[in-house]
Amino acid sequence: MKVKNLIYALLIICIGGFITYRIVSNKKKNEESKNFGGKDKPTTVTGIVVKTATFDNNLSLSGSIEANEQIEIHSEVSGIVEGIYFTEGSFVNKGQVLFKVNDIELKAQLRQAVTKEGLAAENERRAKLLLQKEAISQEEFDIANADYASMKAQTQLIKAQIAKTSVKAPFSGKIGLRSISPGTYITPTVLVAKLVNTGKLKITFSIPEKYAAQVKSGSTIDFSVSGSDKVYNAKIYAIEPEVEVATRTLKIRAIADNIDGKLFPGTFADVKLPLNIIKDAIVVPTEAIIPVQSGKKVYIANMGKAKEVMVDAATRTDSSILILSGLKAGDTLITSGVMSLKNEAPIKVQVKK
Repeated sequence: MKVKNLIYALLIICIGGFITYRIVSNKKKNEESKNFGGKDKPTTVTGIVVKTATFDNNLSLSGSIEANEQIEIHSEVSGIVEGIYFTEGSFVNKGQVLFKVNDIELKAQLRQAVTKEGLAAENERRAKLLLQKEAISQEEFDIANADYASMKAQTQLIKAQIAKTSVKAPFSGKIGLRSISPGTYITPTVLVAKLVNTGKLKITFSIPEKYAAQVKSGSTIDFSVSGSDKVYNAKIYAIEPEVEVATRTLKIRAIADNIDGKLFPGTFADVKLPLNIIKDAIVVPTEAIIPVQSGKKVYIANMGKAKEVMVDAATRTDSSILILSGLKAGDTLITSGVMSLKNEAPIKVQVKK
């Protein structure tokens, strides 16, 4: 029994010794690995010294180009199209007759109404004379007078309907493709063509609500369209009086001349909206910025180590971003290898001039 207990004790001692040896051995290997792997060795990175400068704060936005005026041409009366007096895709002037609906029935109704109006006028005249002689009552005269007024209104109504058979352009512009031909029976629901005024164009875009106070009516914006290198100008003339709750944006509209006719309604516009010019602004390369869940951060050099700093960023361009807070002039900002850095990691900075 004593021998068996002795054997068990020796086994336990051996196992314990083996475990202790492995722990010490692994610890040594880890330390050697640290020293050999260079975690204590500084990481070489590049950086810049943060400086202040005057910043022209331009906001890049997407907008849409719309016609200054645009309507669908319809007839207000039903009937046979008697004539079409415009060419598809041509320019028409304000007040120009575009097409005519046959009005022969309305003219016949007008002649009948004019005859009835004349008869009612004569009855009213006679009733007035009889009233003066007290041959009829005031009530009888009022009935005759009302009949005359009714016939007169009927005549004016038919004249208005006849006028509607000639459809005119409400403004000057380019008319599109027509969907009718002479002889077509037309109703008010039938689309005849679209009329668009493209001499001037509207550019509609939205800005984030935080910039709302910086935009004023009368300001000038620049914009360009796909397929062209030309930069156009437009003037802001209208600002929506409230922010859209769903998008937290403010809608703005500007107007631009389209003298050469190279801009088309319905296309997208790349808008550059100038905001306030910022003096002593801090602008850094975009590659130095690291997006995180709580915002944006950067690394700066601090006594040979990387220091994590949260920043508040604003306007962004293709290569740089405006920093509102978190950095100051004189900080050494790390611009390369930032994604693999950790806070307090040893670094060796090569400063770019």
